[in-house]
Amino acid sequence: MVDVTAVVFVIDNDPAMRAALKDLVGSVELEVRLFASPHEFLASRRPDVPGCLVLEVRMPGMSGLTFQNELARMGVDLPVIFITYHGDIRMSVRAMKAGAVDFLTKPIRDQDVLDAIHAAIERSRERRRDAALLLDLRERYATLTERERQTMRLVAIGHPNKQIAADLDLTEMTVKVHRGQAMRKMRARSLPELVRMADRLAGASPNVVCDLYQTPNANRPASPELAPAADEPARAKGFARSGGTPLAEGVMYAVNTSHRSGA
Repeated sequence: MVDVTAVVFVIDNDPAMRAALKDLVGSVELEVRLFASPHEFLASRRPDVPGCLVLEVRMPGMSGLTFQNELARMGVDLPVIFITYHGDIRMSVRAMKAGAVDFLTKPIRDQDVLDAIHAAIERSRERRRDAALLLDLRERYATLTERERQTMRLVAIGHPNKQIAADLDLTEMTVKVHRGQAMRKMRARSLPELVRMADRLAGASPNVVCDLYQTPNANRPASPELAPAADEPARAKGFARSGGTPLAEGVMYAVNTSHRSGA
């Protein structure tokens, strides 16, 4: 029985290679769809399921490498496996830098192809799970009021209630209410989980329009690295990071700005 929960798309101008790949992929009960050119692939209707693309590098018209870039530009998020008779190191480096799962040179061992396909489909499943989670987080964040967003931003960078109250000109009791509401609406079971949610939003927002750490004031250090040693526990608990990307406070500002503008 064919597994329709994942699809392998093959683009190769060689009919014999397409037929061979169809037989190989079918032998492990995966659905496969064949195309002679990138244009045929783009004109087709694709199911909304995990999948991968097995792509020949050298084809008439648009090359596989160019098509990989075009897919990224169009937002088609399919892991790519390159195959070719005429590969070289420069090609393989370019393909892998652009996110290819593998770069295989013909003639290809069947098991190498299957291993690459299984790895690519698993990557596709992970990306889809991540995208669904991020969408859910964004939808939750959109339900927060302005004050709840402000409180969440300050909580995420480690500010205690007393300082948040001073920053927002509120009472500590009001800050606690806003923080509790933010945690409830974000479905965060603990403060560390709320900070992790901020981190997740930070990692998915590369074009942050305002990183507040770049605007030092008397109430907080210019960056987490410059925080006094005495503040280390608070910094460790509260300062949100995401792999070197701008920190959570700036991201929350960006998401908030985007939401208000209707983007």
